[in-house]
Amino acid sequence: MCHRLGEHPRPQRGPLTGPNPTDRGKNGSKIHLICDRNGLPISLAISGANLHDSQALEPLVLGIPPIRSRRGPRRRRPAKLHGDKGYDYDHLRRWLRSRGIVPRIARRGVESSQRLGRHRWVIERTMSWLSGCRRLHRRYERRAEHFLAFAGIAVALICYRRLGRASGRDRSA
Repeated sequence: MCHRLGEHPRPQRGPLTGPNPTDRGKNGSKIHLICDRNGLPISLAISGANLHDSQALEPLVLGIPPIRSRRGPRRRRPAKLHGDKGYDYDHLRRWLRSRGIVPRIARRGVESSQRLGRHRWVIERTMSWLSGCRRLHRRYERRAEHFLAFAGIAVALICYRRLGRASGRDRSA
């Protein structure tokens, strides 16, 4: 069926969307994030809302850029990775160990999620900063590249604000 201006009916949302299991099956996207101990985002990815978190861990870890240090060679990987029970799979633990990363992941049915509280609040705070950007709260873009670009801009703003405050404190002291 052809419309008036030659437009053809298209799906409402673009790629990397999926039925959200917590929102009555509406299409949506999910933001995956790895951040350092201070809450600075290191690696960012998006996926459909129906993708399990464990499937996004490997691309996120591979997406970590080399980290410049004052002494010695550049670090290419973190020393430890803290995660909640959604990442408790043997193949992920083996994969992290093969890359020289110590997994600190809560075990399902064994450990309480309260143990990771002091580490988990850092990522929750960073996700809260991201959700403060209205453009990321609801996905308006049809193209996944555009949504990822806006998420990247938001991450850059978070880094700028955090590092600007840290350098401001050093100058005044």
